[in-house]
Amino acid sequence: MSHRLPLRRLFLAALIVLQAASTAPARAAESRIVIRDTEIESDIRNWAEGVIHAAGMSPDQVRIILVQNPDINAFVAGGSNIFIYTGLIGKTENPGELVGVIAHELGHIAGGHLTRTSEVAQNASFETIIATILGIGAAFATGDGSAAAAGAQIGQGLALNNFLAYSRVQESSADQAGFRFMESSGQSPSGLVSFLEKLGAQELLPASQQSAFARSHPMSQDRINALQARLDQSSVRNRAIPPEWTAQHARMKAKLTGFITPQQVVYLYRNGTDIPSQYARTIAAYRTNKVKEALSGIDSLIAREPKNPYFHELKGQMLFEFGKIKESVSSYEKAIALAPGAGLIRTDLARALIEAGGKNPATLETAIGHLKRAQQDEPRSTQVKRLLATAYGRLGKEPQARVYLAEEALLQGRTKQARSLAKAVLPQLPPGSPELQRARDVINSVDQDSKND
Repeated sequence: MSHRLPLRRLFLAALIVLQAASTAPARAAESRIVIRDTEIESDIRNWAEGVIHAAGMSPDQVRIILVQNPDINAFVAGGSNIFIYTGLIGKTENPGELVGVIAHELGHIAGGHLTRTSEVAQNASFETIIATILGIGAAFATGDGSAAAAGAQIGQGLALNNFLAYSRVQESSADQAGFRFMESSGQSPSGLVSFLEKLGAQELLPASQQSAFARSHPMSQDRINALQARLDQSSVRNRAIPPEWTAQHARMKAKLTGFITPQQVVYLYRNGTDIPSQYARTIAAYRTNKVKEALSGIDSLIAREPKNPYFHELKGQMLFEFGKIKESVSSYEKAIALAPGAGLIRTDLARALIEAGGKNPATLETAIGHLKRAQQDEPRSTQVKRLLATAYGRLGKEPQARVYLAEEALLQGRTKQARSLAKAVLPQLPPGSPELQRARDVINSVDQDSKND
């Protein structure tokens, strides 16, 4: 692989990016790409833990997924999965506003407002969920069921907004529930109110000029007024946001800017000596292939915070993409030693080991060990399945490799291929082996889904 990343594929390690649909929309504003990032996901999960508990759920039940898109939007699909656009994060001024959006979406989950998205497979990969929603949304908007199969090539943005749209009654209910979740968790609901106020003025604009969030979550000044009146009476309205959350929010926005729009970094973070500014400049240098500047920048960040796993992870990513694959292994190992529960980082370490080790059996077995641990944290990751198949293939263990190809196909919705692959290897796998059970599970999953259709 060339160390220069393709234009449509942003960042494979610290930010694992996959195309959400096979047919990319023509307008950049309509592109929807899943972003996986351990640091950002960890921070948001920490901020939202209280409101998730207040909603009567476990943090393990709720997944927050980033979607690379400049529009302002968030929605729930495929079970308790909250998809948040990077454009929405960029619009927030503090962590409380982002938590407010999450609390609002939890209100929709708790209120049972998700009947339309019940058609979306709850065990699919996140990329498949988005692609499926785009198809179902197109069919819903046009009345043409064939639009789903065609991948919703026309009018994806409008179809998605129409498909996910809630009634004003449901919106008000989600507001009140989200407000209650924030209060119950001890957080000021002011972030929810201030963020909705930003969008409230859009009610007067033509639908084509409103944000995706405003179109799918119909706004009204009455809703905002009701929340403001309740906020005025709240005993926690003036409770401060933890300083570490504010610092994390600043790094989050800097990181996303550096990766997604590196050309803007020179205007937004040119002279700052703080870590967010240095972070943004370092990532922008990496994204624009300035090797020396990027590596110098990340070494400086590591010197400032030697125990920050995400800096070591980023250095590993840089070295890997700059063609220094063997050197990247050491950085990934340092990162995973500091964050042993980070499945995404462990996956990237395994990828580096596979590429660096060639067909060395010991190295491949080490990579497989990391991948099997990673898939416990990342059961929906198609990349983990593909890497396991690659490692087993290089070891000459084709039946085991095909099991993970079957699991990858299942996650991607290719059920017939998944079943065929799994069934073909049943007689070739050792009795009692984990892979034999996984193959049977694939077959059972496909057969069960067929019965439920």
